[in-house]
Amino acid sequence: MESSLPKLEDLRGAAHGLMRLQDVYNLHVESLVRGHFQQISDPVDFYKLSVSDMLSGDDCFLVGKVAYDLEDYYHSVLWFEEAVRLFRGTEWSPENEGTLEDALDHLAFSHFKTGNISHALSLSRELLLHDPMNRRVHFNVEKYEKLLNENLPATSSGLTLKRPDGIYLRTRNAYEQLCQTKGSQPKHFENPSLFCDYFTNGSPALFLQPIRREIISLQPYVVLFHGFVTQAEAKNIRKYAMPGLRRSVVASGMNQATAEYRISKSAWLKESAHEVVGKLDQRITLVTGLNVQPPYAEYLQVVNYGIGGHYEPHFDHATSDSSPLYRLKTGNRVATIMIYLSPVQAGGSTAFIYANFSVPVVQNAALFWWNLHKNGQGNVDTLHAGCPVIVGNKWVANKWVHEYEQEFRRRCSLNPEE
Repeated sequence: MESSLPKLEDLRGAAHGLMRLQDVYNLHVESLVRGHFQQISDPVDFYKLSVSDMLSGDDCFLVGKVAYDLEDYYHSVLWFEEAVRLFRGTEWSPENEGTLEDALDHLAFSHFKTGNISHALSLSRELLLHDPMNRRVHFNVEKYEKLLNENLPATSSGLTLKRPDGIYLRTRNAYEQLCQTKGSQPKHFENPSLFCDYFTNGSPALFLQPIRREIISLQPYVVLFHGFVTQAEAKNIRKYAMPGLRRSVVASGMNQATAEYRISKSAWLKESAHEVVGKLDQRITLVTGLNVQPPYAEYLQVVNYGIGGHYEPHFDHATSDSSPLYRLKTGNRVATIMIYLSPVQAGGSTAFIYANFSVPVVQNAALFWWNLHKNGQGNVDTLHAGCPVIVGNKWVANKWVHEYEQEFRRRCSLNPEE
């Protein structure tokens, strides 16, 4: 049984997931601890759970400790404050890894590192009431008192905590704002050029059962095909992928590696191994007119995003000549088909950063877009992200089609504006 139980890496991953939800959706930590999703700017629940549970003081201490160990004192302060508040009102349990004294100690130092000396001093004095013989804390009290007496500029209790900078700081605000809209942009959809129809792509196989097409955007050209897979097909794809799920990787120079900006698990399915994958490939060809047989397209990638699972802003196409995508020797990724294999109760939208819109998860639908212009250059407007999952279990299947063998088909493509 031990192999199936959560490990330390899972605990840290869960802590990072909670902090990610806190940041991206601007959630109030105290409410999050009580099982409510309330934004700092709005007391109304961002999402209401039918059943909610509270985090304990020890839970909050563990989340704060993960941030503390990374010297991320912005998050450690917020989570240790909740730990102290909850520890104060409950009896210590032998199952706890932390204590009130531990939380006070870590919170005091976190405040010191953020420049809030007066809070650090107050908490250290409280800690001495519980542990009066602690020489290290006595030393800290003397140090904090000396700093306050010297009237250093960064000792005010009114300091505003500042979030640590991330890799994608330039697009962070736009990304988070799009995630918070939950896929709703009324003004964007006032464009009369956007429409819904029954689509056959000129294929006899679709005449009697056309697919429901929704034009989401013209630049970049993004289409949502409703009811692209059946419930049974989605279930089978998830089942076949489950044994092969591994931590997702991203391009890193000429190789691939895991990264904090993509938290998910993925597996690759071949058409030859599973009949349902072959049917899916045929359907993609019918709807798009593209050749999706390897090596002109990659195998079907199935991805699972758990709570807090996300993929920060990125391009699907290669932006460097050394990218491992070119190992197929069939050019760059010209198009993406992303199929939603499960419902998601909250979060998980696909946000197009520069195009300024997001698409919520629509179960059994498929999202299609061109990654490249007809001249082969990458379309910068396809910069997109997978918003963190708040509630639910997000499963998607990705099919990436490459340039070679697609030239004629693109001239007869499903996008008349291209």
